[in-house]
Amino acid sequence: MNIFVAKLDYDTQEADVRDAFEAFGEVTSVKIIMDKFTGRSKGYGFVEMANDDEGNEAINALNDSEMDGRTIVVKKSQPKESNRGGYNRGGGNYRNNDY
Repeated sequence: MNIFVAKLDYDTQEADVRDAFEAFGEVTSVKIIMDKFTGRSKGYGFVEMANDDEGNEAINALNDSEMDGRTIVVKKSQPKESNRGGYNRGGGNYRNNDY
């Protein structure tokens, strides 16, 4: 089960998140998303748990709980929606025109 974790303190480490979730079961991965320009945490990340029941238990227990002085948001991750727009977003006429 993939779990979304938000409102993390910028100094919270992946090991801290792993420790919190391992109280509920096997954690297969933890990833805090970092800003590619500053290298600083964006304050959210993802936790992958091997067992869905344990993942749901972690969500119920940890949502609205405190971690490193912040009240965090924990919920089941939703798949990223694909861009369903056209190929020509942003302007420009790319049709083959014979002039």
